[in-house]
Formats: sequence, C-alpha cells, structure tokens
Amino acid sequence: MKLNIAILPGDGIGPEIVEQAMKSVVAVANKFGHELSYEHGLTGATAIDQVGDPYPEETHNLCMKSDAVLFGAIGDPKFDNNPKAKVRPEQGLLAMRKKLGLYANIRPVETFESLIHKSPLRRELVEGADFVCIRELTGGIYFGEKGRKDNGNTAYDTNTYTREEIERILKLGYEFASKRNKKLTVVDKANVLESSRLWREVAQEMEPNYPDIETEYMFVDNAAMQIIQWPKNFDVMVTENMFGDILTDEASVITGSLGLLPSASIGIHTSVFEPIHGSYPQAAGKDIANPIATILSAAMMFEYAFNFKEEGKAIRDAVADSMAEGIVTEDIAEGKAYKTSEVGDWIAEYIAK
Repeated sequence: MKLNIAILPGDGIGPEIVEQAMKSVVAVANKFGHELSYEHGLTGATAIDQVGDPYPEETHNLCMKSDAVLFGAIGDPKFDNNPKAKVRPEQGLLAMRKKLGLYANIRPVETFESLIHKSPLRRELVEGADFVCIRELTGGIYFGEKGRKDNGNTAYDTNTYTREEIERILKLGYEFASKRNKKLTVVDKANVLESSRLWREVAQEMEPNYPDIETEYMFVDNAAMQIIQWPKNFDVMVTENMFGDILTDEASVITGSLGLLPSASIGIHTSVFEPIHGSYPQAAGKDIANPIATILSAAMMFEYAFNFKEEGKAIRDAVADSMAEGIVTEDIAEGKAYKTSEVGDWIAEYIAK
C-alpha cells in the first residue's frame, strides 16, 4: 500500500524526535512492503521566522492531501516571554486543529513494567494502569470569544460548546469504551459551569443508547485527585478542551516520564500524530531528547490512520524491548544514557530484524 505522510517537525526538539520516528516508519514500511511517500512542512515558530505565519496555507494544503500527519512540537521561549507578541507558535497548532477538523485528541496512558519504579506513585497504584483520555479539541475556552476591555485592564475568555460538538465527542468515547472494558467517565464541572451542565445533559440523554457500558460522571477536581489515587479505576475518560489539556498532562506522570506518551488527533480530515510533550528548547540540538513518545505516535499512526495493527505492534514491541534493555535517553536512564539518535537507530534496527 502507498502511504502519504506529511512531516511537520516544528520547533525545539521537534526535528530530532520526528527524525527518529521516521526511522521506525521507514523500517516498518520496508518490512511490510508498503510504498512510503512523505514531504516536510513548516509550522510553529520556525514558520513564523521564515514566512510570518505559524500554520502557512502551503502546510495546510500538504496536510489535506496526505493520509496522515506526523508532528513534532511547537513553542519557542522568545514568544513565551513576550506577552505582547501578536503572532505566536501556538496559534499555528490551534489553526491546524480547526482547519483539519481535529475534534478529538486520543491519549493512551499505560505503564511500562521496566519503568514502573520511575513513577512518582507507588508501584501498587500504577502497575497495570491502562486507560484512554479523549479530549475535545476544537471547542471550549481556547476557541471561544476572547478579548480585553477597560483599556486592557479586564480580560475575558468565553467557554462555548454546542450540542453537536458534545454529542460527537461522546459518541467517540462510547465507541472506544465498547472496544475496551466498557466503562466511560464523563468529566465536567456541572455544579458551577453552564457549559458543563450541557455536557452532562447530553451525556445523560445518550447513556441509555449504550446499555452495556457503565457511564460515570465526575467533577474535574475530583477526577484530578482520582487519577493519582486510583488510576486503575479508569478505562475511557472523555472531557472538554481545557480540562482535557490539564488532566492528560497530569496523567502522563503515571508512566514516570512525559517523554513516553503518544497521542492522536482525529476528526473530519487528515489525522495528526504527535507526542504529548512540548518543544523542550533547552535540549534542542543536543541529541538528548527522548524520542519514544514520537516513535509511539508513529505506531498510533499505523493503527489509526491506516488500520495496520501488526505494523503498530512491531513498533510497540521494539520500544518495549529498548526500554527493557536500557537503550534509553538520559531522562529515564539508570546506567548508560544513549543519545536520541542512538535510541532511534536501535529501535529501527530491531524492527528491521
């Protein structure tokens, strides 16, 4: 099969980690007899510096004509430290989500046996933890009306959701739960927020349509606590944009490293696969960044964009063995620390063999 992939390295460590993921993609394509075609595009601070736009039209067109997008990271300190900057790298990420219709972010949270001791939580709490966070990605406070008034001394951001947006993401949540352990946790703040009350209202209307799935409702503050106290109690969690942004970063520590977790953003057009971590500019160009989350994002790309389960498993097996053998970067190494490129080479060679 011919695979058309758009490569968006982005900023900071993005180019390095995407390069390592592509080594695995090439190895899998060769191993399973797929014809691979890929093209690079600009995004983020790099795109602002070169063309003045964090998500240029040329990049969008590339994404639209591709079967999948492999994305690195966005962000640069020169924008973070300038609150008056009119154009920011993160605007490119939001534009990409909106234009591609990426309404759902899928973040699996699972532990690796060889790294459980790296988790800040006790072994008995995290061992066997395996759940999926589904975050609504194109609505809510990040996309609502925002602005300043009173000579700039009052700022506002509006959290807006429509019934259609909520039904769409809940339907996806129920579909995931039906293929897993048949439990869906709907996270909101319905005791305070009107938008959350609509979320809960819609979920309660949909619940009877899925009688074989246990549906539970949880306020976001309680969910934040329970993710740490009883992570094994979750199967599929679905929530709105900002809550999901915060909770998924919190859940990432369960594994022991932010550098291990992949994600998929799916929706109306081309799906995007990316690590959940940021651009880590302090490590850029040093060959020390952990590429595993990006490599696992490539595994998700094979599974979700192309429905190639065996190809995805080949990458996952290689990653699991690399960690078991201690072929890891300095953030999780206990003995010798390997370079980013060395980890990428080892995993690709393992796949090839």
